[in-house]
Amino acid sequence: MRGAKRPLVAVWKFASCDGCQLSLLDCEDELLAVAGAIRIAYFPEATRAVVEGPYDLSLVEGSVTTYHDAQRIQKIRNESKVLITIGACATAGGIQALRNFADVREYTSAVYARPEYIETLARSSAIADHVKVDFELRGCPINKYQLLEVISAFLHGRKPQIPSYSVCVECKRRGTVCVLVSRGEACLGPVTQAGCAGLCPAYSRGCFGCYGPSESVNAPSLSRHLGEVGLGIDARMRLFRSFNAAAEPFRRESEALEQGR
Repeated sequence: MRGAKRPLVAVWKFASCDGCQLSLLDCEDELLAVAGAIRIAYFPEATRAVVEGPYDLSLVEGSVTTYHDAQRIQKIRNESKVLITIGACATAGGIQALRNFADVREYTSAVYARPEYIETLARSSAIADHVKVDFELRGCPINKYQLLEVISAFLHGRKPQIPSYSVCVECKRRGTVCVLVSRGEACLGPVTQAGCAGLCPAYSRGCFGCYGPSESVNAPSLSRHLGEVGLGIDARMRLFRSFNAAAEPFRRESEALEQGR
């Protein structure tokens, strides 16, 4: 894969904190192998060098929050053979999607001294709401080993082997006692996709849903159980409105709770 035949890879940033891009740089020893197999054509977080497209693979971090974003992602899609979104912002709108449940004008008036100069969309949306996405890698931030798996799968022309089961499976494998059952902790593990190795429950804290909804998720059922163990409606609504607030199953349940309170 060395030389001119190495695939051109571009890493793009939209509205985000850069954490998922840093996950790639955090690969350390593995990054050397990745760098030998691909050619980084565009990656402002790591280098000022720019190679013109089209690109074989584009990794996109961040959500679409401005008119300029909506136009730029179309251009990137047109220049990319394969486009993969990385992180909760790119796959579900991110924490900034909390604006979707409120009046953006109120937010800008509270934050900025001259809100009339701010141009933004009323909603923070996932990249897939605007263009065709070939694969979504979730997480806040993403798991660097899952990112390496995605890049390896691209290089070998196969589907990435990313788990779709829930965090509960990871807790079981780790030998972690269920904090929801044993302690009544508010935990989104049963409805959240695996990827963190059950980190928070291992430290006696409930899952916050960093990796978004798992396969065949039943958010209303978990919400009812949380209510039965004493978690109020407002607390449950806030629980579903975090890193993946705009992910469809979480959004529907938080809105149902809001309407019923």
